[in-house]
Amino acid sequence: MGIRDIGVRIGHGTPGPFNAITDVQGVRVGHRTLIENREDISIRTGVTIIEPRPGIARFEPCFAGCHVFNGNGDATGLEWMRESGLLSTPIAYTNTHSVGVVRDALVAAERSSVGGSQYWCMPVVLETFDGVLNDIWGQHITAGHVHEAQALATSGPVAEGSVGGGTGMICHEFKGGIGSSSRRLQSHHGGWTVGALVQANYGRREALRVAGYPVGDVLHDVPSPFDRRQQGVPGMGSIVVTLATDAPLLPHQCEQLARRASIGLGRVGGGTEYASGDIFIAFSVGNRGIPPMDYSLAGEPVMNLRSVSYDFISPLFVAAAEAVEEAILNALIAADDSDGQGVHVQALGAARLLGALEQVGWRPGAHPAAH
Repeated sequence: MGIRDIGVRIGHGTPGPFNAITDVQGVRVGHRTLIENREDISIRTGVTIIEPRPGIARFEPCFAGCHVFNGNGDATGLEWMRESGLLSTPIAYTNTHSVGVVRDALVAAERSSVGGSQYWCMPVVLETFDGVLNDIWGQHITAGHVHEAQALATSGPVAEGSVGGGTGMICHEFKGGIGSSSRRLQSHHGGWTVGALVQANYGRREALRVAGYPVGDVLHDVPSPFDRRQQGVPGMGSIVVTLATDAPLLPHQCEQLARRASIGLGRVGGGTEYASGDIFIAFSVGNRGIPPMDYSLAGEPVMNLRSVSYDFISPLFVAAAEAVEEAILNALIAADDSDGQGVHVQALGAARLLGALEQVGWRPGAHPAAH
């Protein structure tokens, strides 16, 4: 279930058929979720894989760019992305202390397909902190879990909420996690699709806004997982975002698109906490024939490229902001109550959200309020 399924409209754009990042042709998503209770610990974590194209990404890289809105977090592979303008591996989401093992597992997967080629890779792995619900120091993610998520990657509907890398995440002091959404532009704007996949783990309760309505103002009585100081402080966490599009963007245009994720984040009430690492990536599958990242496969000395005219790029920015806004809310709506490490985190839930919206003036069929 997503925010649209309960009658709440986000923005003015039209989603693709799956309302997910997989509406961009060729993009696939896979999750591996770990939920386990032991005598003295709770495991609530996982890994999510985003594959930009079918098959091995290095054989046909994508143009890509990134934007670090707030750097209280970490990621691998971003410097090479900035330097080359390319994405030539899958993107992975996981928890803060599992970045290394996920990165190494992706390298091992590449190695198994390389043979004798002269090639190296720098996988892109993004993280958010799930240590409130999860025994994060136990580093329970293994290479096998990463490979399972890769094997499960598929197009079509994307599982949301407490799945994959989002299993142990908290958003606006409710249960958070994975969320996705998309926007398909009208034909006179190019007809392209923009899709977003977020791992939402940030935010204060009172800041939460839905479709422009300040619902956080009337949700203060719901117990917070941070009521006990030793469990952390409201607003801590992070959010990571991947934007995909079939519009033919060059690397600097991908970086511009990635920046617009901050608008969607701000509309929901995020982006103001120093304790949040907010890192955004955008890639484009709109150019084909980019030389493979494999030095044994010589390409042509000149590439023939296509690029969106700047007269047509603003609708892509609008679509990116709306898709990120809705993806965050989908993560909140899809998540369930969760317990771990002695902490209980309540889900926002459809009924609670609709009640809060009505308290602050929303009515069914209403357009989004002014942001």
